[in-house]
Amino acid sequence: MADHGNDHGDVDQDSTDEAARRTATSRRAFLGTVGVATVGLTAVTAGQSVGLLHVTNLFGPRSQGGSPQQLPVNRTAAGAAVEAAATDPAWRLHLAGAASLAMDRTELSSLPQTAVTLPVACVEGWSVSAHWVGVRVRDLMAAVDASTGARLRFTSLEPNGVYRISEMGPEFAQHPTTLVALQLNGQTLSLDHGYPARLIAPGRPGVLQTKWLSRIEVAG
Repeated sequence: MADHGNDHGDVDQDSTDEAARRTATSRRAFLGTVGVATVGLTAVTAGQSVGLLHVTNLFGPRSQGGSPQQLPVNRTAAGAAVEAAATDPAWRLHLAGAASLAMDRTELSSLPQTAVTLPVACVEGWSVSAHWVGVRVRDLMAAVDASTGARLRFTSLEPNGVYRISEMGPEFAQHPTTLVALQLNGQTLSLDHGYPARLIAPGRPGVLQTKWLSRIEVAG
């Protein structure tokens, strides 16, 4: 008599093996597709952050290669409506702590300068390191008797905008590489990069690296 039970068992096992093979094949195909897509996306957007790859930057809106002072620009001076105010000879950076002080670029440039290399990391996904020279924020605020534990508020010349004002805690304000920057990559700050003075600090997104500074004060 034929062993019909074993026949059914073999068929069931074959079906299970075939299903497993199909699942494995589908998984490999899926992972392969994801891998190719990832490599392709990286290739066409890497030019935002890597200068040598700027020719591959097909979709990213920021390119390092053709940017002023080798740093992409997220918001231009024209877009921020600050061109007249930023180039006004009467511009002063106002500092407010227990005392107050106003300094022009010449006065700021006469103070001890600090050079640092820090990135600007944009919420759009690119990050580019640059060489900055300027005055330490902690030294400026010490000149107006601000507490070393104070939280600071930075105000831009921008007449409006979500990031016209930014704040930072003392962990940033007292950091030795947090600067009011006057130079970028060996040159005077360009207008689009924040002339006459801008904030640069470690570990903060680009939208909080306030450009076109007009005032630094102890936050209430």
